[in-house]
Amino acid sequence: MTYQETLDWMFTQLPMYQQKGKQAYNAKLDGIRNFANHLNNPENKFKSIHVGGTNGKGSSSHMLASVLQEAGYKVGLYTSPHLKDFRERIRINGECVDESFVIDFIANNQSFFKNYHLSFFEMTVGMAFDYFAKEKVDIAVVEVGLGGRLDSTNIIHPEVSLITNIGFDHVDMLGDTLPKIAFEKAGIIKEGIPVVISEFQSETAETFQQVAHSKNAELIYAEQKIEEVYPTSLLGAYQKKNVKGVMAVVGLLNGFRVTDAQIRSGLLNVVQNTGLMGRWQQLNVAPMVICDTAHNKEGLSIVINQVSQQKFKKLFFVIGFVKGKDLNAILPLFPKDAEYYFSSPNISRGLEVNELADKAKEYGLNGGIFTSVEAAYHTALADAGPEDFIFVGGSTFTVSEVI
Repeated sequence: MTYQETLDWMFTQLPMYQQKGKQAYNAKLDGIRNFANHLNNPENKFKSIHVGGTNGKGSSSHMLASVLQEAGYKVGLYTSPHLKDFRERIRINGECVDESFVIDFIANNQSFFKNYHLSFFEMTVGMAFDYFAKEKVDIAVVEVGLGGRLDSTNIIHPEVSLITNIGFDHVDMLGDTLPKIAFEKAGIIKEGIPVVISEFQSETAETFQQVAHSKNAELIYAEQKIEEVYPTSLLGAYQKKNVKGVMAVVGLLNGFRVTDAQIRSGLLNVVQNTGLMGRWQQLNVAPMVICDTAHNKEGLSIVINQVSQQKFKKLFFVIGFVKGKDLNAILPLFPKDAEYYFSSPNISRGLEVNELADKAKEYGLNGGIFTSVEAAYHTALADAGPEDFIFVGGSTFTVSEVI
């Protein structure tokens, strides 16, 4: 198969959360453990850092990879979902996995996938771990896909675990209270392995403390440990909390020499070193266009607050969501004195645009309805003046269609 034919097979034959939602969520580790055994347990052949949380885990993962690259290490990076190309999920020192590796991996293991009915995510995690092991990375930064306790990445034994901000997302699978969600995220805490919590939240603190105690794991709150926050090239004031978590993790890595200068340099060169996209990313100057993949109440509240601090004449929002989001919690966050361009991301889980527009109207958000994200974006660009501000977001998949 060609690379495109391989991707087509992957996306159509096996359930993928970003396309199908809850039905793709495999709440057990049997499949990935079985697959890892089939691959001769590559997860045991490299050191790792495990990163979970609701908001900020992607940015934090890229920051960690960038810092360790600056220190001269060969660094694997596994994240999800991708924005443009599947290979973004699996990188070494910022370079995406080769197309040939993806093709050969699927071809060599296709009979196993068919016999054992692995999920898309299990297959992808196995691919990443196999690639990192064969390429002999010094360390891999592994981002949790969904939850933590039963996430397919949770077969690694990391040097340090990091848990970022906890918020309401995927409540149908992870629980409908912050302590329940925190319990699932705390599932990445391992016996005797230190865990850093980027942000102290009173609602989740007891849960983290109980799980850490039961695992004899040292628990560190980055906010209490890190006093000086180093600057980062990632825009958005909300990154300060992520930086504290990253700095605390680096300080706990045994056997890795990372200087203060390398930490500073790594934080200032995240995009160049890792290829990160979609975090308060600037797409245009006049008018100013910013996109961000924040997609739940906690993430969007931070980002919209950041928007409110910008200088502009008129404000425009190009937004689209996936099904299952709590619009009654999300839509009140958006300002009423802005122009809205409603659309639906081009995936099966995309929330129907008329449903979004009708719901938005209940909260005083008015605007046009568009058949595609691209059409909404280009219309907003045409309507905006050079001193105006356009924000694109609501979903990772909305952002992916404009980058």
